Amino acid sequence: MDINEILSYGFMQRALVTGVLIAVLCAILGVFLVLRRFSLIGDGLAHVTFGSVALALLLRISPGYVTVAAIPLVLLSSLGILKLSEKARVFGDAAIGIVSSLGIALGVLLASVAGGFNVDLFSYLFGNILSISETEMVIAAVLFTVVIVTVALFFNDLFAITFDEELARSSGIRADRINAVLVLMTALTVVLAMKVVGIMLISALLILPAVTALQVARGFTTTILTAAAAAVCSVVLGIFASFALNLPSGGTIVMVSLLLFALAFIIKKFRRT
Repeated sequence: MDINEILSYGFMQRALVTGVLIAVLCAILGVFLVLRRFSLIGDGLAHVTFGSVALALLLRISPGYVTVAAIPLVLLSSLGILKLSEKARVFGDAAIGIVSSLGIALGVLLASVAGGFNVDLFSYLFGNILSISETEMVIAAVLFTVVIVTVALFFNDLFAITFDEELARSSGIRADRINAVLVLMTALTVVLAMKVVGIMLISALLILPAVTALQVARGFTTTILTAAAAAVCSVVLGIFASFALNLPSGGTIVMVSLLLFALAFIIKKFRRT
């Protein structure tokens, strides 16, 4: 089977389009999160997404709209993490742990009420990008546009608080608002990414392209572009490999991303010698 025949399938076209959109989002936001040492928020919000999906499936919401149904609760949870770390004097990782525990506990309880884990829930847990519907692709495109426009509008402020939040505050930037914007965009991206790599592997898609770019890129803008390129390569190669080898798409994408990180690390080592 050649590449043209593979690309003739509608499910492959939807997987590639949606995967590329989400890969770019994860890469851009991942750079900000990694540099701020807040990258594990993706893992915490992924657990909340698990609870949200379990609730949506319990309520018999159409599979094509589970993503939309999960968004409000994940957005509120992202703000909850932020407020816990700011107001309750809880460190960021502890705040993530609190909300993460709540999300996973809620998901397990709801799954139990619903009569156990079903096939739909497992597809969200471990990812199945080849099953993305046209509705989910459209939702991903809309939310991609929202996040990209927001990043463009607040780019300078995001850059400032990433490297020196205190200096940003003293220069008049409303850091609390920018932090809220960042975690809300991350929440949207996490919800979108659950069908690409699965809830259990979302944090990998946020972290690996960013740390890959940080190994080889010089300059902030170059780092973002490199991270985006690494994420897109991971998703595209992972999709083709999972289809050709009949492997789980989420795990395959993450393994390709890990290989790219290893390659970048080796290149960095050779540059130093």
